[in-house]
Amino acid sequence: MTAKNARQTNPFRILITDDDREVRETLAELVGLRGFESLLAASGEEAFEIIQAEPVHLILLDMHMPRLTGLETLELVRQINRLLPAILITADATMDVMKRAMNAQVFSVIPKPVNGSIVVATMIRALFRSYGDPLKGSPDPTKDTPANPDISTALNPESESP
Repeated sequence: MTAKNARQTNPFRILITDDDREVRETLAELVGLRGFESLLAASGEEAFEIIQAEPVHLILLDMHMPRLTGLETLELVRQINRLLPAILITADATMDVMKRAMNAQVFSVIPKPVNGSIVVATMIRALFRSYGDPLKGSPDPTKDTPANPDISTALNPESESP
């Protein structure tokens, strides 16, 4: 499912994966207000199908979903695009989840309930690191393989300066 915003001016496409429809739609609205296009998935399986069929520049994943968790979904996604920036959102930000996210090269883990400003700032930092300035509106075609985030960013998203 694609959610488009009339203010859309940016070619970056963000895949939002959460089994809670309200969370998906709220995140899509935040993404749209920044001019990004959002793609919505209600499950890990649906996210994987979208990744196979559509260009995606960043994936936001809920950790706890039926059938596939966010990290299990990311493991499948990495088979297609091993360097796609990913942000994990979870109500269960334990050290175990953080370590597993770090091992999966997640850019950042954001605890629920999410703060919209933190989600947007983290998303922009992830896009910037991978593609250049996302606010200028055009992915750098020469950077089709995003850089991997460092370990400290995955464990502490506030430690990196924009």
